[in-house]
Amino acid sequence: MRYWWVNQNKTYGHEVPGGYLWSPKRKANGHRNPFYEYMREVAPGDVVFSFAGGGVKAVGIIASHGYEAPKPHEFGEVGAYWEQVGWRVDVRFHELTRPLQPSEHMARLAPLLPKRYAPLQANGHGLQSVYLTLLPETFALALADLIGRPAHSIIQGRQLADADDKPLEQGLVEWEEHQLAELRASTALAETTKQAVIQARRGQGLFKQRVMRIERRCRLTGVDRIEHLRASHCKPWRDANNEERLDGENGLLLTPDADHLFDRGFLSFEDDGHVLISPVADKSSLEKMGIDPSRPAELRGFSDGQRGYLDYHRANVFLKARVAG
Repeated sequence: MRYWWVNQNKTYGHEVPGGYLWSPKRKANGHRNPFYEYMREVAPGDVVFSFAGGGVKAVGIIASHGYEAPKPHEFGEVGAYWEQVGWRVDVRFHELTRPLQPSEHMARLAPLLPKRYAPLQANGHGLQSVYLTLLPETFALALADLIGRPAHSIIQGRQLADADDKPLEQGLVEWEEHQLAELRASTALAETTKQAVIQARRGQGLFKQRVMRIERRCRLTGVDRIEHLRASHCKPWRDANNEERLDGENGLLLTPDADHLFDRGFLSFEDDGHVLISPVADKSSLEKMGIDPSRPAELRGFSDGQRGYLDYHRANVFLKARVAG
């Protein structure tokens, strides 16, 4: 379990009641942002302290890994909603009846602030340039002590029993359902093409046939019975245009479990075929799925087209550690 801090002044009223965090993938100038990259590192069971209006107003338990999702409707600028894709994390928030004002406790908290990417100024005011940041355990536990019993009970999980049953990864589900609805309503595509694109979402049909011209077996498990394999998109179906959705170069043959891990960014591949395992992936779960990180898969290189799509996957889907600096 790790501890996080999120500055939510402008988005608190949406994210906390909605049970999520959301950030863009990059800054407006296209550069990486370490506080957005942290969205790729959180894991279920982690604790997050929500700061807004000068106080810690809620404590939450992370309920999902980071996943791709469009900017939430409630953030405004609805016309651009589906085009602004970022990182989303599901959270079970619990609002505090008595928010904590860090500015009143800086004599205790200041020495415990992280040396890098601290979420507070020396006077206890928030740094709005910081969205999500990792907290030292000593700082997080000091915060919990100052908040008192509500924070400790939330951290220990006793307050989660009354949490609602909102489905996880709801943002991703809504996004894909929107895309399917648009596709079915399109008059620009022939019906046979529509069906091929829809089948490609499940790794079947024409897309699978085209991937089979390049791939022969699952690169992770070695399974070569085609009925047990899916054609998995390197640039995900949800991110791709219709041409890319049917491009065999945009595919790998994977078992269903491996397809899920690849699609959600828990693993990826180097251009030479080496497997990349995300730091947030649960190693014991991988082994139960028949994927042993200690046993390298058969090394086979990729085509030029596949390498281009894999570059997209590593940069935009793979859940990796934050880039230093």
